[in-house]
Amino acid sequence: MALDERFKGVGVALITPFDEHENIDYPGLKNLIEFVSEGGVDYLVVQGTTGETSTTSPDEKKALLEFTKQHNTRQLPIIYGLGGNNTRAVLEAIAATDFTGVDALLSVCPYYNKPSQAGIIAHFTAIAEVSPVPLILYNVPGRTVVNMTCATILELAKHPNIIGLKDACSTIEQYMEIAWKAPKDFLLLSGDDNLVVPMVSLGWHGVISVIANAFPREFSDLTRHALEGRFPEAAAIQFSFIEFDSLLYAESNPVGIKQCLAIKGVCGSNVRLPLIKASESLDGKLRAAMQREGFI
Repeated sequence: MALDERFKGVGVALITPFDEHENIDYPGLKNLIEFVSEGGVDYLVVQGTTGETSTTSPDEKKALLEFTKQHNTRQLPIIYGLGGNNTRAVLEAIAATDFTGVDALLSVCPYYNKPSQAGIIAHFTAIAEVSPVPLILYNVPGRTVVNMTCATILELAKHPNIIGLKDACSTIEQYMEIAWKAPKDFLLLSGDDNLVVPMVSLGWHGVISVIANAFPREFSDLTRHALEGRFPEAAAIQFSFIEFDSLLYAESNPVGIKQCLAIKGVCGSNVRLPLIKASESLDGKLRAAMQREGFI
């Protein structure tokens, strides 16, 4: 099986805009889809972690997916985020979802209940067996507590409906081992915006990015430079985000990136409890960093 080229480059993990009453701000979402599409991203990711999926209802998730499909004027590929720590509930959610216009499913490693590696394999195998679209694994131990090991990932890569991995373990040794041992047709996507250039240099194929919400052109240029072997040019852009990236997570994701979008006038910065909007201090630091790096 050939590598799925649709998902090379930059996918943007879309935030979910909310109004001041915590209702979904659909005009803001329309603006965002247009903004990132015009900025050159390669595909859209709906209801990943950055989309505050833990606080959106099943009906809202479906509505967000349908709205994105309807306003995807550039016909970019769409990945839908659907996962959890209750395997049965995930399977039921897949059965209840209309996957028309969806190109792949992104599913996070089960969180909180800390499954064994064998349990992780069984969980994702069950999802892959019923998913009507290809499955991309998501490893993010900073949120799930459990890290999917290289051995687990390689075992799951044998399944014909599991086509790739988004990894945000922040461990370069694991990234190296995966790039070394993974099948050549297995899609490798960074979940660490700050490590895209070194990961691509090892053989990874792109990124599903938080930063690309507010800076789609810069991050698309960065990733394409790297994929085409122009590492000095890619590194120069990567360096401009190093200090900035840490600010985005200072008050949890997506608080920081939503504040950047508000500063740029794309959509508002409201989040849903238990998250709260960026503090005045963080807003000031983000504005200063964006001005310093020439982002505004």
